Amino acid sequence: MKFFIDTAEIQEIKSLSNLGLVDGVTTNPSLIYKSGKDFKTVIKEISNIIDGPISAEVTSTVSNEMITQGIELAKIANNIVVKVPLTKDGLLACKELSEKNIKVNVTLCFSAAQALLAGKLGATYISPFIGRLDDIGTTGLNLIKEIVNIYTIFKDDIKTEVLAASIRSPLQVSQVALMGANVATIPPKIIMQMMKHPLTDSGLEIFMEDWKKTGQKF
Repeated sequence: MKFFIDTAEIQEIKSLSNLGLVDGVTTNPSLIYKSGKDFKTVIKEISNIIDGPISAEVTSTVSNEMITQGIELAKIANNIVVKVPLTKDGLLACKELSEKNIKVNVTLCFSAAQALLAGKLGATYISPFIGRLDDIGTTGLNLIKEIVNIYTIFKDDIKTEVLAASIRSPLQVSQVALMGANVATIPPKIIMQMMKHPLTDSGLEIFMEDWKKTGQKF
């Protein structure tokens, strides 16, 4: 499974990229706002660090403006993926941009029916938000399973990859992997948490103490 990092913070991207853990990056207006930087400047900076897909979101809700913005965003670098919302206008933009060979990430997906529409219209990625479904008392992981199953049944016609979004814990990363998600977009803090386990820490501490007792030097 590919790991995308869900941030617009340049230092976080550099740090995790150096570890070899970043296959791509996803951004959105909220993350850009938190970065405090100019939108296009941030996207360009990220493209200078990451060779994999970089999702940059349109800022309009009207299809023709989304298309115009998408074309402009795609010119920033050859690995830009244009992010559009799963609305009627967003789907229209997805169709037009996909036909221009511009990769599209359809975001804010909350149902398998929505995902089916995006797949039929040529989306490169579909982004189901599992954490936000959990927030309203629905099991978000079920949505990943449903979409993966549908896309598998129609794999000859739908080439869209399932990009699990709104990840809230290390456990959810392994769960969406088991369900067959192609990608998980993960906040940096969750990736760091994935490296940690109390038994790893305690085991290492025992090993190091025993090494000291040998009186040897490496």
